[in-house]
Amino acid sequence: MKYVMTEAVCAEGMALLDNGEQIYVAHDANPANYQEEMKDADALIVRAAPAKIVSREVMEHASQLKVIGRTGVGYDSVDVAAATALGIPVVITPGANNRAVAEHTLTMMLALSKNLVEAQVETAKGNWAVRDAHKQFELYGKKAGIIGLGRIGRDVASLCTGIGMKVAGYDPFLTKEQIEGMGYEYFADAEQLMEQCDVISIHVPLTPETENMVRKEQFQKMKKTAIIINCSRGGIINEADLIEALNSGEIAGAGLDVFVGEELKPGNPLLTAQNLVFSPHSAAQTREAVINMATMCVNGCKAVCQGEKWPYVADPKVYEHPKWSGK
Repeated sequence: MKYVMTEAVCAEGMALLDNGEQIYVAHDANPANYQEEMKDADALIVRAAPAKIVSREVMEHASQLKVIGRTGVGYDSVDVAAATALGIPVVITPGANNRAVAEHTLTMMLALSKNLVEAQVETAKGNWAVRDAHKQFELYGKKAGIIGLGRIGRDVASLCTGIGMKVAGYDPFLTKEQIEGMGYEYFADAEQLMEQCDVISIHVPLTPETENMVRKEQFQKMKKTAIIINCSRGGIINEADLIEALNSGEIAGAGLDVFVGEELKPGNPLLTAQNLVFSPHSAAQTREAVINMATMCVNGCKAVCQGEKWPYVADPKVYEHPKWSGK
């Protein structure tokens, strides 16, 4: 079998591929840039990459492609509908990075609430008076609004509860009884949650329904003391509108681990936005999560290449394709 990787997975993941496997590591997120290598690829493993970079055209060019693996739970980098239509399972790794992303989210909440980044930068400049900026506040007793109560959202909610925050939740796939059964306040409408909460944390995939779900009109309705965190996917928050909201003082702060186009390039106006804490899509990059994601992804890809219906895929309907009949 031939495995093509946009980037190498960790040593523990690579060790699962034996000497009989042919491996090509591209160091490039765009498979269209190495079509010759893709021609005879059986598996494509994708790490961090822009939305829909693995297009139908890429898949059709790779006529032997049996599986696409994603080291994470998000799969917007792959045209999953096209993969399903072609009978190619998209392996994902649910649960592998839950705790890592949840802790990163809480870290951003704490950093913003204590104004840590500005305090360090200004202190290094000799501005000791930054200690009197009066931007710090306590999270205890504040209401955290979680948009998306999947595995990661629930871990974030638990951490927030643990430091004495009240928790409210919105999730279109959960009922009022389910959310209240977790001990959280139920919101049937995401906008109402954003209006009433002190801290908003986003944990939903990037879809046509969630793209730009937080934009100018939502910022205008939020509390001026509110902060918002996105450790989910770039594009859910409209970046231009966020910059305006931060620089005008419409909201108090924001934390971003994800960005439109994946990377935050030099010159991006986000880099100079006020009261913004950011990281390079690294929330899931703890030692533990990296190993979990790599091993789960490689094992899933190997199983599919051997004809097994691996359960952790983006769209289980792929197994209804004629390629999978009789298996």
